[in-house]
Amino acid sequence: MVSSRAATVADYLAELPSERRADIAPLRELVSVAMPDGFVEEMRFGMIGWVVPLDLFSKTRDGQPLVYTALAAQKNYNALYLTCLAASPGRTERLRAASAASGKRLDMGKSCIRFRRMDDLAIEAIMSEIASTTPQQFIAACEAVRSA
Repeated sequence: MVSSRAATVADYLAELPSERRADIAPLRELVSVAMPDGFVEEMRFGMIGWVVPLDLFSKTRDGQPLVYTALAAQKNYNALYLTCLAASPGRTERLRAASAASGKRLDMGKSCIRFRRMDDLAIEAIMSEIASTTPQQFIAACEAVRSA
């Protein structure tokens, strides 16, 4: 899949091959449970995204909502995008350490965690990072990076 044209999350999940859906759907549920109040789930850039709605923060560079977390089935792997980590080396290192302590290999770029199976992930550590930032804190972090 690289990018989907699905209009809804349900449509996105329905179009996934069953083996991909078996990892994406339960991970989506875990992310939704961990997500702090105020973020909204929607399809964004062809993937499932949790965003800061424009009525909460509209001063974005491109007029699109700020994406906090996203989940997608890419061509050769699945991906969980945690933009909350990109601006915080400390949080990234905390996730790396927690993954190592759990015995899980973390295949991570700047904010993208690549995985084949949900079992490849240090779920507790990832959900803790997702749950740790409110929309207001995320907006402040984004504004700080923009003004730097």
